Amino acid sequence: MGAVMGTFSSLQTKQRRPSKDIAWWYYQYQRDKIEDELEMTMVCHRPEGLEQLEAQTNFTKRELQVLYRGFKNECPSGVVNEETFKQIYAQFFPHGDASTYAHYLFNAFDTTQTGSVKFEDFVTALSILLRGTVHEKLRWTFNLYDINKDGYINKEEMMDIVKAIYDMMGKYTYPVLKEDTPRQHVDVFFQKMDKNKDGIVTLDEFLESCQEDDNIVRSLQLFQNVM
Repeated sequence: MGAVMGTFSSLQTKQRRPSKDIAWWYYQYQRDKIEDELEMTMVCHRPEGLEQLEAQTNFTKRELQVLYRGFKNECPSGVVNEETFKQIYAQFFPHGDASTYAHYLFNAFDTTQTGSVKFEDFVTALSILLRGTVHEKLRWTFNLYDINKDGYINKEEMMDIVKAIYDMMGKYTYPVLKEDTPRQHVDVFFQKMDKNKDGIVTLDEFLESCQEDDNIVRSLQLFQNVM
């Protein structure tokens, strides 16, 4: 439609009378207005002002603009649901099954548990993972492993996350991992973290253990390499 009207405009330029000029520009204005209204109906959510996000995150305004363009390109509605999130993740791990890990990661991003992730949610988490302090990253990691959000990590939750990571990486890892490798790793980590041997790991125990043992930090932060 735009190309057709553009051709029409060029053909009429020399002979168009002032009244037609006014009518033309009015038509253009109305068309743009309609297109803007249509776009508004398609967009479910528009992000907060970039200045506010700049103050809340570790990104510059320019970086936020670039991130938003990428986010909007993948999610025109302004929000991403879990199914779309899984589809995006699957593209990066064609040799494995990323669906389970993407599910857990989506829940960690969806801090309000609404079933959708807004740009603000996405960029806030990304800011922590990429540029946050060690303490901030560890707190975020704890939240990821605390699947049922009861404030503790039990052995089953840790196993679910670790196994999901291995499933996502696929069978083509080097060196090739044995089937019981995830369980062995979880047994070692959980034994070190569960300081009082009550079967659960609190946030304080988690932070203390990670700060004491760099090997735990490197292993638990494996997911950051697949963000």
